Order: sequence, then C-alpha cells, then structure tokens
Amino acid sequence: MSGVVTEDAWTGEDTSIAEIERELARLRDASSLEGGQPNLRTSVMTHIAWVPSEWKAAAEETLAGMAERHPSRTLLLHPQPDRPDGLDALVSVRCFPVGDRAVCGEVIELALRGSRSYAPASIVLPLLISDLPVFCRWRGEPPFGSTEFEQLVDIVDRLVVDSAEWGELRYGELTGLLGRSAVSDIAWARTLPWRVELAKTWPGIRDQEIRIRGPRAEATLLRGWLNARLDRAIRPVEEGAHLAVRLGGEELQPPRAPVPSASDLLSGELDRFGRDPVYEQALAAAG
Repeated sequence: MSGVVTEDAWTGEDTSIAEIERELARLRDASSLEGGQPNLRTSVMTHIAWVPSEWKAAAEETLAGMAERHPSRTLLLHPQPDRPDGLDALVSVRCFPVGDRAVCGEVIELALRGSRSYAPASIVLPLLISDLPVFCRWRGEPPFGSTEFEQLVDIVDRLVVDSAEWGELRYGELTGLLGRSAVSDIAWARTLPWRVELAKTWPGIRDQEIRIRGPRAEATLLRGWLNARLDRAIRPVEEGAHLAVRLGGEELQPPRAPVPSASDLLSGELDRFGRDPVYEQALAAAG
C-alpha cells in the first residue's frame, strides 16, 4: 500500500461553509507540484462518517488504512452537543503516488458544537460532490428516530453500520430504513466465510439440527440468514468469542480465511452500489 506523498491542511475555528470551500479549493491547487503533472482528482463518492468522541481514534485508524483505495471527499462529523454553538474544521488534501502523478482525496473534519450537532444536513449538503453517491459510516449505535440520524439517512445512498458496536441489537429498526436507503452491516460481512462454508452443506443441512455460538451480532445475523434460507426456526444463539457452528451434533471446522482489517471491511462496503437482498432477508429474520 502506498504512503501519503503530500498532505496539506488548514484549520479554522468558528468557521463557515463558505470559508471551508474556499480553503479546500486553495489546498487542491497547492497539491499539484510546480512544473509537474497536475494531480488527479478522481473522487468516486462522498464518504460521511458520524464519529462521536469515543470512536474518533478507531475511525481515523480505519481511514488511514484505506489509503488510495476509495478516492473521495470524506466528511468526518464529530458531534459535540455539550459545547457552545459553532463549527470548527480541519481540512486536508491527501495525495498518493500513481506513476508521475498523484491521486488526491479530500478530508474535512468538522466539530459540530452545540445545536449544530442536531442539524448536520445543513452543513453536509453544501459539501457533497454533486452526481456522486453518498455513503455514511455511523460509528456506534445509531439513535434511531433522532433528528440528526434521520437527517443523514435522508441524504445518503448507503448507510454503513457495525452492529457489533451496539449495546442492543435493534435490527427491527434497521430493517425499517430499507425503503429509504441501502444498508450495510460490517458484522454481516464478518460472517461471509461461515456462509460460504455452510453453503457447501446444502441440501443436507435442511434436516439437521443447527447450533450457533459466537459474538452476539455476527451469530444473530448468521442465524437470521439460515432462518431465511431454510425457512425454518433455528435454535437461539449462544454467546462465544468466535463464530462456531454445530451441525447434526458435529462441530464444523472453522473456515480457513484471513481476518480482514477494519479498513478492509469498510472498503468492501464502499464498493457496493446496490441493495443486498440476501442480507436484507437475514436482517428481517434477525429482527
């Protein structure tokens, strides 16, 4: 994976959208080396991340690990409802070498202070790249029904969550969003090796007892998938550190698959531009 070749930044306190756009344009112009080939702006999306303070380090690590895989305009929204009203920004252009040029992406970190935390759409909408899809990674458990969450769901093409980060598995409420936005769950992506392994047991699995053990979110979604595919009830899941399946009383060997990083998992979801009916059926069954 390539390293960042240049990273220019600007910081503004109590700033405005107009000032952010002006500084962003200046940084883009400055990112091309004098006398060299102009850098490539190949954004394929606007990537929004809702990042409460307890998730900030994890979100920044995930973003850094994605490097040049998804050239985009990334908006990191840091809600700070307990602070005085205002908007602070850290704007940067990050460029990665490609031959004699560089591919550049834009990262806009926004501290939404006070009432700004409850009205993100008015800040995000002017910063979206027109005619490109909009993805939102919501860190932690979404506050379903809240003003800030509802506003962002209404402007994005895909909502990406990780239900392993939730205190309560609110799959019924997540299912209720499917008519408004495509939905991805990184916990579902983690079940892929086991889904591939279990698919090899068809059709014999239809009549066998199935017991699933593992982390709550992944095990529940895997059970939901089997419920939907087999059209029959599966025993409640058992808590465990790792996914495991007993089929007909026999413990199956775990899949031999590399463990993807958080960056790899998010990257996979940002490659999806349509709805996933198999996941949606599993989600409905899990809910």
